[in-house]
Amino acid sequence: MIDLYYWATPNGHKITIFLEEAALEYRIVPVNIGAGDQFKPDFLKIAPNNRMPAIVDHAPADSGEPISVFESGAILLYLAEKTGQFLPANVRGRKTVTEWLFWQMGGLGPMAGQNHHFVQYAPEKIPYAIDRYVRETNRLYGVLDRQLQGRAYIAGDYSIADMACYPWIVPYERQQQNLADFPNLQRWFEQMQARPAVVRAYEKGETFKSASTMTEESKKILFGQTAATLPTP
Repeated sequence: MIDLYYWATPNGHKITIFLEEAALEYRIVPVNIGAGDQFKPDFLKIAPNNRMPAIVDHAPADSGEPISVFESGAILLYLAEKTGQFLPANVRGRKTVTEWLFWQMGGLGPMAGQNHHFVQYAPEKIPYAIDRYVRETNRLYGVLDRQLQGRAYIAGDYSIADMACYPWIVPYERQQQNLADFPNLQRWFEQMQARPAVVRAYEKGETFKSASTMTEESKKILFGQTAATLPTP
């Protein structure tokens, strides 16, 4: 059994996609980030960066004590290695998958996240910031579109790289992007969208998505933290 500390965000969806694809038994522990659940002491013990998702694996491969993992990319790698799925065993295939996993973690996710912030949530619409992140999101879409030319999936075969990237493409309209400008990406997106496990993963998220409301207090919780305000686990 795996406990998944989760909210219906792109990073949360990554992990439910893997768990559904691998048919692993798991239990969702909601972490309402708009209400500040990510700062509760019990959660901080397994996720010191006060971000979800995180997991606790109660049946680790070494048969020892439960293992906790935070950071969505690390969780995907951990689960892929645990199950022997969605990560090639050969050195070249593994290299390619991890390159694109790290590309998402270091590029697509942070840049699209800043796009969301300045376009959707910032109290002041700053044209330079909006233009900066919309353009960088567009550049990254182009990078992914070129990688997908002649490939069914990002690294050839379906992998954790696809699971990592897809949820960050889902809000393409909010990111002010047009998928028709990226035919390889659009074809991949539609293929991902139709996978039964992906459908199930997003259905799981609907309950938590409907419970999300972005109030002014939620914005303070999500965007107003400094080192001085962080609680001690």
